[in-house]
Amino acid sequence: MSIEFTIDGRPVSAAPGQTILEAAREHGIEIPSLCREQRVSRTTSCFVCVVRDCKTGRFLPSCSACPAPGQAIESDSEAVRDMRRTALNLLLSEHAGDCEAPCVLACPAHAAVEDYVRAGRQGDFLKALAIIKKRIPLPMTVGRVCPRFCEKDCRRNVYGKPVAINEFKRLAADLFYDTYMEELPPETGKKAAIVGAGPAGLSAAYYLRLAGVAVTVFDAMPAAGGMTRYGIPEYRLPKKAVLDRELAHFEKLGVTFSFNRTLGKDLQLDELKRDFDAVIIAIGCWKSSGLRCSGEELAVSGIDFLRRVAENGNVADNPGRTIVVGGGNTAMDCVRTGVRLGSPDVRCFYRRTENEMPAEKIEIAESREEGVSFEFLVAPVKLEKCDGSLILTCRRMKLGEPDASGRRKPVEIPGSDFETAADTVIAAIGQSTKAPEGLPVNRFGYLENENPAPGLYAAGDCVSGAATVVEALASGRRAAVAVCRDLLGIEEPQESKIFVSRGSWQDLNRGDLVFLRNDVSERDREKLDFISLEERKTTFREVTSTMPRERVMAEGERCIECSCTDKKNCKLRLHADEYGCDPGAFKGGKQILAYDTRHPLIIQDRGKCIKCGTCVKICKEVVGKSLLSLKKRGFSTCVETAFDAGFPESCSDCGACVEACPTGALDWRHKA
Repeated sequence: MSIEFTIDGRPVSAAPGQTILEAAREHGIEIPSLCREQRVSRTTSCFVCVVRDCKTGRFLPSCSACPAPGQAIESDSEAVRDMRRTALNLLLSEHAGDCEAPCVLACPAHAAVEDYVRAGRQGDFLKALAIIKKRIPLPMTVGRVCPRFCEKDCRRNVYGKPVAINEFKRLAADLFYDTYMEELPPETGKKAAIVGAGPAGLSAAYYLRLAGVAVTVFDAMPAAGGMTRYGIPEYRLPKKAVLDRELAHFEKLGVTFSFNRTLGKDLQLDELKRDFDAVIIAIGCWKSSGLRCSGEELAVSGIDFLRRVAENGNVADNPGRTIVVGGGNTAMDCVRTGVRLGSPDVRCFYRRTENEMPAEKIEIAESREEGVSFEFLVAPVKLEKCDGSLILTCRRMKLGEPDASGRRKPVEIPGSDFETAADTVIAAIGQSTKAPEGLPVNRFGYLENENPAPGLYAAGDCVSGAATVVEALASGRRAAVAVCRDLLGIEEPQESKIFVSRGSWQDLNRGDLVFLRNDVSERDREKLDFISLEERKTTFREVTSTMPRERVMAEGERCIECSCTDKKNCKLRLHADEYGCDPGAFKGGKQILAYDTRHPLIIQDRGKCIKCGTCVKICKEVVGKSLLSLKKRGFSTCVETAFDAGFPESCSDCGACVEACPTGALDWRHKA
């Protein structure tokens, strides 16, 4: 005779001996569970499947509790959800692993770095390009100018140098960009206008076209590219050979461009809102900051200097003795451009020390190689013209307490003023945006958010302030996703918010690294090939060449592949996301447990184990073996083979425990 009871007020029935969880599943009621595997006896270890008895108020593990006649069960109340959240947070508190590779987390575009490096290692650079373009629609450009956020967090930094990840993007794009073509869906009938043909605008256009939205991109300049064309020098990003070739792909996708149209002059926001279903503002940061001292009008702004050189095909007058004030990447572009224009003396003045310079270290180093000299802890006080020269008065500084940015604030040293003569002074100390009238801006003059008004979106530097190309691409994609959501009702699949990490490479020792592959290369990082120093100083030819295929493939052999092998199927992560968990909710030490990588195909990562015992029971009750058992008790409990002898070779033909593990503590070591 069946047992009648209710779950969340819904009448259900259960056979004698059937658990609440089993009955719920038969009636289409979903209750999460990590430890319940239907092929084995009950475990009751994770408590994630908890439900509540409405009469007694008791919380019951539904995987083992059997219902009573007339019993009323809550399976989805806030109290139940809170209890499940607590159970999941407790499991996460001692779960040690890497849900995602640090390189992926570091990438602003969240590109699948590990996947495209693996494809490159295997020699399939067309596949690598397809993976890259899912998040980086300008791979030829990014492969040359990206500051390599991914490499800075690469685990290979624990010993030696990081994997040369950027070279995979560059080579894959150089090889296949002209022949690779995305499959476009049918047109939806919706139209979007994008103001700004820089990286953010182009990224938004790309993803909107892939969703079937017609796109027109307006720009104030005579050609597309934004700062990639007019701000990044030719020696870093060749315009004809690279940028124009890359931009031609957007016309193949059906993107329409309208140039020499300036928002607020011959292009009005009201007009765009009337004629298009959505408008994305991606106007960048073209407004320069001055020297903030008397006579600042005598200096040329960094972005104006670079733009004029770019517009004139890298032909410009020798700037003579040149001083560039600033410490960012724009300042480095200016000093290196000055060298190439023939300046006999190029100096960079910065008000903090080299350690605080925001410019990329490689840019600083290459500037020095090309003859640029640096003067630190100096700030401009006055600029004036005298006998045909510019006289820049500066004041010595010292570092005080950290400011809002976390860098130590420069403090003036009284009586330390000095003068220096120059023919050209370039201000490269900041950029801002000219926001459309009527839109909310923050105290820095940038648009307050990426969705400033209904039907109106914003992306790139005009929201964030001057940033990198890859950050602009990520922002443009977010704008396109928002447009698709609002216009087409397309909701992008939610990315996991749960990221358990073993920590940054600075906190690890070599012994903490896990090698899922037996063939991880110990060779040194492949080096880039540079043109001669003399040619670097006298021409705008690209400084480095694309690394050959064989060397990039060899570089891929250095990748450790440190993300979780089960990241796409981990039930702990799935349920933790669903219940809004926080891996840091409960503080405390995590047990340091060694990996078992002795088997050629199976890896055991004891740090990920939640001690559910499912693998032990699968092996004993389903396979008919007793190779695994829970050893020790309490916090130190772990699953081991008998005498810790490791998994026998025969386990390659079974893998039942691997398939049953809910967290990847047991998994196949080779990633797809």
